Amino acid sequence: MTFLPSLVEIILGILLLFGGGEFFVAGSVAVSLMLGIPQIVIGLTLVSLGTSSPELFVSLMATFQDNDGIAITNIVGSNIFNVLVVLGLSALVMPLRVKSRLVRRAVPLLLAVSMAVWGMAAGGRVYWQAGLALLTALVINIIWEWRTASENPDEDEAFAMDGRSRLPVAMAKLAVGLALLVAGSQVLVRGAEAAAAALQIPESVVGITIVAAGTSMPELVTSVVAANRGKADIAIGNVVGSNIINQLLILGLCATFSGEGLLAEPILVNRDLPIMIATTLACLPIFWTGGVIRRGEGFVLVLLYAIYLIDQVIDVTVGGEWLGHYRVIVLILVLPLVLVFLVWEVLSWWRSRQHQSPH
Repeated sequence: MTFLPSLVEIILGILLLFGGGEFFVAGSVAVSLMLGIPQIVIGLTLVSLGTSSPELFVSLMATFQDNDGIAITNIVGSNIFNVLVVLGLSALVMPLRVKSRLVRRAVPLLLAVSMAVWGMAAGGRVYWQAGLALLTALVINIIWEWRTASENPDEDEAFAMDGRSRLPVAMAKLAVGLALLVAGSQVLVRGAEAAAAALQIPESVVGITIVAAGTSMPELVTSVVAANRGKADIAIGNVVGSNIINQLLILGLCATFSGEGLLAEPILVNRDLPIMIATTLACLPIFWTGGVIRRGEGFVLVLLYAIYLIDQVIDVTVGGEWLGHYRVIVLILVLPLVLVFLVWEVLSWWRSRQHQSPH
């Protein structure tokens, strides 16, 4: 298969996944409300799962087809895309004010989970024992959030209107969504494999770029629309929640069902996972200094993803000496500027706190 037909399959798969995710979350939320499941549990699980459902089905489908390259890089690539592009573009649309204590608490959790996943993958494979540990951590987190739900009473209101659907309609939406997700994941994985073969590049590269960006479209649309409507907590919480779900649920399930364990290639362990952690770590000053993600900060996040994407392109096209020169330029020029920007953010926040404190 040439590249053009495989690209058509990738686009078709993304569209099917997007539509399937919409039907899946609408039907599952309505059914859950009818069954009396607490709304906070719905918000913490089904809504985040709704935007992460493309990643779930694509990675599971790749795992069942013994395509570890797409299964694990889709998760890591989606997390990088969510933080740098989804959060960055949302801040460009409208500066995001971080109000929710849940978000402030979830970011350190996301960082801890990401570092744990890096440690699990360091040996070259993520085994079923690690998968069970991730799923256990997910259950503990849901119980913890459920018990502290009273601290965030406003978060329940967003789901109050979803219970009006009748059960047959809700079940139909759930069935249609599930069918579209399964079909879309099959088409997307097949297209990604064909694209990698046509371009003669590793499937892991396609997984961490094209597939990851495609499966992250629901997060992008949800967060940008929320930012445009002034719902900053939804925009930020969607990114953080989806990244936690991607690792605890999706990677946990894929590792559990992988048999001999998911293969983590050296480049994933040595480059992509550290970048995923670094992007989360870089957000801490932005989240905590002043409580506002401004347009300038959003631009820096998008710029960092562009730098990462260019590195991927150079690596699979010319590589060698050109890649070395590019990384030296990034190391000498770009990274120091980013560090200076983050330090300036922290100092500005500290000075503002000093002025506000009583003398």
